[in-house]
Amino acid sequence: MALAAATTLLGGAMYANANAASVQSDPSTGVSASPSTPGSTSPSSPGPTSSSRPSTSASAPEPTGTAGTGSSVSDVVDAANAFLDTLDDDQQADALLDFTQANATAWSNEACGATCRVGIELSTLSDTQLAAAEAVVEAATGTGTDTGYDQISQILAADDVLGETDSSYGSGNYYLAFLGTPSTSGTWQLHFGGDQLAVNLTYKDGEVVGTTPYFAGVEPASWTDDGTTYAPLSGMHDGMESMLEGLSDDELSEAELSDATTDVVLGPDADGDFPDTKEGLAVSELTDDQQQLVLDAITPWVEASDDTTAASTLSAYESDLDDTYISYSGTTALDTAGDYVRIDGPGVWIEFSVKDGVVDTGQLNYSSVYRDHDTDYGGEFSFS
Repeated sequence: MALAAATTLLGGAMYANANAASVQSDPSTGVSASPSTPGSTSPSSPGPTSSSRPSTSASAPEPTGTAGTGSSVSDVVDAANAFLDTLDDDQQADALLDFTQANATAWSNEACGATCRVGIELSTLSDTQLAAAEAVVEAATGTGTDTGYDQISQILAADDVLGETDSSYGSGNYYLAFLGTPSTSGTWQLHFGGDQLAVNLTYKDGEVVGTTPYFAGVEPASWTDDGTTYAPLSGMHDGMESMLEGLSDDELSEAELSDATTDVVLGPDADGDFPDTKEGLAVSELTDDQQQLVLDAITPWVEASDDTTAASTLSAYESDLDDTYISYSGTTALDTAGDYVRIDGPGVWIEFSVKDGVVDTGQLNYSSVYRDHDTDYGGEFSFS
């Protein structure tokens, strides 16, 4: 079963999450790199040679829902440098790249491997290297159940379920890269993902300045392994469903899009393509209880990032609720292919789409994307 051998992918070390409020004043880089072209590095302390790499694909870690205690951005940097120290020179060249627009936007929700992604592929790593990779991802992401690292681990496990039917899927087909040199000074990005996930966390001078784009998808939407049922996007689905269920018939009519939307609009290769005009129902027209349902629906996406950043970001989105709009097409139950819902504010942009399965058409496929109008990729690039 996909989770029975869940001790390999991303190792087993437990790290807590980034807390931008407690950054150390002195940089802690650990690796010296000055790349001049994408993929070029000059890091010190090369790690194991290629002979230590496993020939088989990795298996996803078993989701535990364990919350960490929180840690600083410098701890994320330390974890990044510890991972880089396990790599040989060629592997470091794959993992440590320039922070360019081309590298930052190289993510996809397709099973297209390295043709559409940058970074080092997890299936090429040894167990020790995978454990170090886990430490990086876990340190940088949220600590809640079904959010942050727990959600990420479940999404990778779902890909292993697909891999039992179609070998082009699997948690080993995910990629990790650092765009720019990990440090508590300067600007760099943690870039991690595969066909059902894209994590883009941008750091500048020891602070988190961007947590989007964040793509989260899953197929199957739920499955059972050894008596435990997993549903990585259930919190996202249920929050959106509750938000729509809280609307009156007249409000639903106002929120309904004139055209059916069968997939996320601002997925890969749609950077900066936010609509000029917001559509749907203005949240300012809703009661306090209804507005709380909108905020609750936003929360699972925001909580993908570290806990301190998530709290700050959610507070900003709450302040913007009167200028935020909600819309949908299809049914409000979000249980049928073609169902779609969107939240669009001055900053926040979230989409959730229900489709038929790609590998198993008898199952549902959930796709979602979270962006920010101002801070995608840390606001480093202009897409106009």
